[in-house]
Amino acid sequence: MNNIQRFSLGILLSGLLSLSFHPAVDRAGAAEAWIRINQLGYQPRSVKVAVWVTRNGDRLPSGFEIVEKQSGKVVYTTEKISAFGAYGPFKKACRLDFSEFNTPGRYFIRAGGAESPELIIGRDVYAGAADFALRYMRQQRSGYNPYLKDSCHTQDGYTMYGPMPDSTHIDVSGGWHDASDYLQYATTSANATYHLLAAYRDFPEVFADHYLANGLEGGNGRADVLDEADWGLQWLLKMHPRKDWLFNQIADDRDHKGLRLPTKDDVDYGKGRERPVYFANGKPQGLGKYQSRATGTASVAGKFSSAFALGSRLYKGIDKKYARKLEQKSLSAYTFGLKKPGVQQTAPNRAPYFYEEDNWTDDMELAAAELYQGSGSKKYLLQAAGYADKEPVSPWMGADTARHYQWYPFHNFGHYELAKTQHAELSEKAKQHYREGLEKVWEKAKQNAFYRGVPFIWCSNNLTTSFAIQAFLYHKLSGNAEYEELAQANFDWLFGCNPWGTSMVYGLPAWGDTPQDPHSALTHLHQYPLDGGLVDGPVYGSIYRNLIGITLYQPDEYAEFQSPLVVYHDDFGDYSTNEPTMDGTASLIYLLAAYQSRINP
Repeated sequence: MNNIQRFSLGILLSGLLSLSFHPAVDRAGAAEAWIRINQLGYQPRSVKVAVWVTRNGDRLPSGFEIVEKQSGKVVYTTEKISAFGAYGPFKKACRLDFSEFNTPGRYFIRAGGAESPELIIGRDVYAGAADFALRYMRQQRSGYNPYLKDSCHTQDGYTMYGPMPDSTHIDVSGGWHDASDYLQYATTSANATYHLLAAYRDFPEVFADHYLANGLEGGNGRADVLDEADWGLQWLLKMHPRKDWLFNQIADDRDHKGLRLPTKDDVDYGKGRERPVYFANGKPQGLGKYQSRATGTASVAGKFSSAFALGSRLYKGIDKKYARKLEQKSLSAYTFGLKKPGVQQTAPNRAPYFYEEDNWTDDMELAAAELYQGSGSKKYLLQAAGYADKEPVSPWMGADTARHYQWYPFHNFGHYELAKTQHAELSEKAKQHYREGLEKVWEKAKQNAFYRGVPFIWCSNNLTTSFAIQAFLYHKLSGNAEYEELAQANFDWLFGCNPWGTSMVYGLPAWGDTPQDPHSALTHLHQYPLDGGLVDGPVYGSIYRNLIGITLYQPDEYAEFQSPLVVYHDDFGDYSTNEPTMDGTASLIYLLAAYQSRINP
């Protein structure tokens, strides 16, 4: 079978049939209204809402109908519509709620003279999606790359800012490239590793075994998601080789020299094929014109510690020796963070762009909570609770904007770990922290038809994914369904229920409108697909207009849906909205596994 056939074969074959999409048309022949849906589909018992939008019309639909695709028969009619005003490029919009229609099948929606793309309802609409997104993670591997069946960056690297002499060689090959460039960050990689481990912990039944540990095809008796998580763990171990050594980053923006495959990377940092490896020293760093504003090491050390701690717990029944090693590394990384509270931002060089993380107590909260889960020591529980009190809500929630990765991770798993404990007071407080964050976003979201309350900052899709995870976990912990429609709206946004009517995940679904021209050398030079990669997502028009070096190479197929508020371009030249990210995709894998797991009869 080829790659596409492996993803949900039954759904795919029928989905590749003709796509129904008939926007309303005015007398001049210009489209007047559209219906946006989740192209991936809806589960029968889930919240199910489409969004009708118009640029020019004044009249809102009074009702809508669902039509069976094969027979053309109307199978459902309703007046369950919520009207909204202008948003982005649209003059009016409304939400079309068909949650009570539960019959599996293939349909389309008619409303206000417009028809939707093909609407799919089924128990297994998300089956295989999480595994599909794992393809992108394997493609991002540094060291041995199974997609290219070749190796890259095997000579990394030489140290900078460490207690050892600068330019000391250290073996840190492996891990993942961060995005379409070839930089590697411990911050995003540790967070990605944690998400993959958590996905395996929480939804093991979702994942298949079709690949070896090295990423080549062939089962090895272990879920592919655990193999991928272990690829991350093995690299993190190299980046924390001694209890008093912890490295934060490989390479810098000198990488941005031109298009080439990772296996053909010829950027010279001054030592041949070696690249600089930045030590986490808790101080501002940058070997060129620009520097970070680092204040400590806790942000990155906490991420190491939590990934190691969860890995240790998961490997206890698989490899006890390895589990003990991970446990020891978790403790030493946590201690490394305790010594220097504060943030270890990434290091820029020639350009002013870097990961401007300004919070760290969330990272130490998760690390302490994981250490408590593994040891039962009340010391770690109390420390986790103390950190939680310092940042009850991730600061981007409810905000209109933020700097690049200013509040990261975008979702705090530490609250979830505290909420799972048997300590009733701490558990209830953690749930309330989650609820407070959801409510802050809801206050903004309820004002528009897409229920959009996530700010359109760089990597807005990563925030959207993280928000949906938080809402899922809150519902799981509390049983409170108050935010389920909001959560589903964020999930649906990623797969087409957005102003542009496009999925934000390369190739998912195979029959839908998905990114075709991402910012990547693999696609631009060689037409290699980036299956499963979550692109950055829409940004405020004000951000887009002020970024350096953006040029659109093709006519904008979404031109009529752009607005001063927000833009998205499926164009190689727009690195701000159409570049896939490794850590965003890892979060998406958790979310897709979560949604697949909630199958109802």
